[in-house]
Amino acid sequence: MLTANTTQVPNSPSAGRTDNRKDTEDDIHDADAKTSRWKTNSLLKSLIFLSMIAVVTAACLNWKELQLGKNLLREGFLGESFAILVMTFLIVNLLAFVWRVVLVIMYRATPAVSDDRLPVCTVVVPAYNEGKQVLKTLKSIADGDYPEDKIHIIVIDDGSIDDTWFWIKKAKKELGSRLKTIRLPKNAGKRHALHEGFKQSLGEVLITVDSDSIVDPQTLRCMVSPFVVNPTVGAVAGNVRVLNTREGVIPRMLDVSFLFSFDFLRASQSMVDTVICTPGALSAYRRDVVLRVLPTWLGQKFFGKPANIGEDRAMTNLILREGYAVHYQKNATVYTNVPIRYKNLCKMFIRWARSNIRETLVMSTFIFTRFRKKSAAGARINFALQFLTTVKSPFLMVGTLGCMLFKPFEFGLSLLLGVLIYSTLSAVFYWWRCRSSEGLWAYAYGFFWTMGLFWIPVYALITPHRTGWLTRQREKKMKVYHAGKSPVDRLLPAAESMRASIPLEDMDPGIIGIL
Repeated sequence: MLTANTTQVPNSPSAGRTDNRKDTEDDIHDADAKTSRWKTNSLLKSLIFLSMIAVVTAACLNWKELQLGKNLLREGFLGESFAILVMTFLIVNLLAFVWRVVLVIMYRATPAVSDDRLPVCTVVVPAYNEGKQVLKTLKSIADGDYPEDKIHIIVIDDGSIDDTWFWIKKAKKELGSRLKTIRLPKNAGKRHALHEGFKQSLGEVLITVDSDSIVDPQTLRCMVSPFVVNPTVGAVAGNVRVLNTREGVIPRMLDVSFLFSFDFLRASQSMVDTVICTPGALSAYRRDVVLRVLPTWLGQKFFGKPANIGEDRAMTNLILREGYAVHYQKNATVYTNVPIRYKNLCKMFIRWARSNIRETLVMSTFIFTRFRKKSAAGARINFALQFLTTVKSPFLMVGTLGCMLFKPFEFGLSLLLGVLIYSTLSAVFYWWRCRSSEGLWAYAYGFFWTMGLFWIPVYALITPHRTGWLTRQREKKMKVYHAGKSPVDRLLPAAESMRASIPLEDMDPGIIGIL
């Protein structure tokens, strides 16, 4: 009788009221959290707006002092030289901006083709210490509107030391034969992980997706369509946006920056068939071209050392060198996680900056040759602008610091005013695309870069030979742990024995992380 009563409890009115109350409390909590985020975001954007007004007001009130400081600077040879250099950069950037505006206005993404025209493709997902996020990534790929009989998904665990493999096995159970899993015995780097996937791929097109990213349902179809429509296309860059915008100020700023980088810069580059870099978060390649350049790409070295960064830019260079066009698909969106802390953000930017320096040098070896049948004028202009951006950093930094020492207030205020004007380009473009006040974060990002990240291009320029992913903090900590720095170290042999004797799919993910 007691058992019967117990089984009836879930269906009782009181149980229903309890469940409803819990659902209501959850809804209220979510609504409160959303309201709190909205208030915080509104407050921060108000502060940004007030800061802009303060800079403009200060500049207007002190305009004579600003002009006097510039005139005094130009009286000396070094000051005059720096002023001419800055003016030259401004004129070049203004002309480049106008040129790009025209190209962006003309840009149109390739429309998605029908099912019967879609080729067989393989999606390759390298993963390292990604945890549960890899499952979400794989499910977003599998849930897309690409025909199931024309898509193969390969995920590679690049020697993860957390529970990534557990979640990959879980994805395998859910997706079945649609998913092929590969586990490398030790961490070999993203380039080697992608290589393993490329070797076992099928079809005509390869798509790479980062394991911390989520793709829209139509993304894969849109990524493949340019290859169907245009046989000269060898690679396609996807549209990368920020996934974790709710996790702090840095992701919000980067989201505005990403939109300008992709919908403006890459869209303009696409119009001249030369997107300089297909992003690691979402890229597509003609498979036969990749297989042709694969040995060169895998064996790439810099200063005699294996290149283990910049695999996306390196692959783009090789495909361009083969004479193929590289396009951008605005309608193929992926949302990816970005750093939320300053230290990790710096490491990501240093890695990107070093890769840009290396691959700009590589690009210089073929960009002025007849590497394609069509006109390469636009490609060469983009290369020249990229090269100018790379080499101007140390001159601008040294000159700016010198001016700040000479007249701190006048040139400090001039610098802030310049940042405000430059950031307006991104802010207006964001508003034009999204009709959202989130574009105000462009100003915050401009000030943030000027004050806290200005040193990165210069540091990368003098350390391009240094290698390493830089953001693998978890691995570094685990190495210290395994080196015997912890009393728990004596338990490791038993843990290894347990790991070997129990199937991974039967373990709790928390236990896998410990083992």
